[in-house]
Amino acid sequence: MIPAAKLERLLDRFSAIEAEMASGVAGDAFVKLSREHAELAPVIETVRAYRTAQTGFADAEALIADPATDSDMRAMAEEERADLKQHLEKLDHALRIALLPRDAADDSSAIVEIRAGTGGDEAALFAGDLLGMYQRYCGLQGWKTEVLSLSESDLGGFKDATLEVEGRGVYAKLKFESGVHRVQRVPATETQGRIHTSAATVAVLPEAQDVDIVIHDKDLRIDTYRAQGAGGQHVNKTDSAVRITHIPTGTVVAMQEEKSQHKNKAKAMTLLKAKIFDAERRRVDAERASERKSLVGSGDRSERIRTYNFPQGRVTDHRINLTLYNLSRIITGDELGEIVDALVAQDQADRLAEYEASEA
Repeated sequence: MIPAAKLERLLDRFSAIEAEMASGVAGDAFVKLSREHAELAPVIETVRAYRTAQTGFADAEALIADPATDSDMRAMAEEERADLKQHLEKLDHALRIALLPRDAADDSSAIVEIRAGTGGDEAALFAGDLLGMYQRYCGLQGWKTEVLSLSESDLGGFKDATLEVEGRGVYAKLKFESGVHRVQRVPATETQGRIHTSAATVAVLPEAQDVDIVIHDKDLRIDTYRAQGAGGQHVNKTDSAVRITHIPTGTVVAMQEEKSQHKNKAKAMTLLKAKIFDAERRRVDAERASERKSLVGSGDRSERIRTYNFPQGRVTDHRINLTLYNLSRIITGDELGEIVDALVAQDQADRLAEYEASEA
């Protein structure tokens, strides 16, 4: 059972946050309070349900123990106690998961970068498949997506693509997609019917908020140039494309999708902030010598995480040894959630086991 004092501290903190927000606090302080409030709200709802169930359980036990309770009432109380015991166990588990230390970026929106790897044109086609898969999956979650940049290949695929995904809790679900995705299938250009293996790399970055990271104008070098289309044709005749270099870190981003230089600059800044924020998070994580490496992998972009085998219609996630035979529904994004949810559940179970072992 979770200590009552711990639950009381949560309820007190939630009340204090609501009082501060109602006091008229503004600016960054209000943003931070709003984030904490949104993060705690579902936990507090579970805490209150847990306490209600505890009270009901105690009342049922009191009825059972009272000699004055008649047999019919005692039977009803025993049935209710059994139901409430199961309910309490579920709520207790849910609370333990909710109270685990969280990645501060979990609630963030995200930027998904997809790059064709080994395999030439087939890898580029596969990168296009992955882009469509994520767009469909995100749409089913009710998240807003926008393609920030695309670099098309000759056969209709993409050498690389950058997708912005806006919504609450996006990074918490998509972060496990980082890594090398491998595809095994017969390419459309293959006349011998041979199966080829190709790959694409996915990087998922939490989208930085202004309160997360500050970039000073003096640290930026901004270059403009004419956008180039396929085959070197000019998309327009003005210097609308933008390249931004963050001088202290050497991070470079470029954007040319929009006809407006202003819009390209705004998109480039969004991507730049995400890259710098992600690099800083990785640096801090690397410095934590005791940092746990999750069973679902490190998220390293060089790590092979999943194989899509078209001839056998199967998808295998190598980190959790999960194999599903519904590839056609996964690659469209319709059933990608089955893998995402399994990865999230494995991560939670792993962290909970580690936490409880440290508490023992």
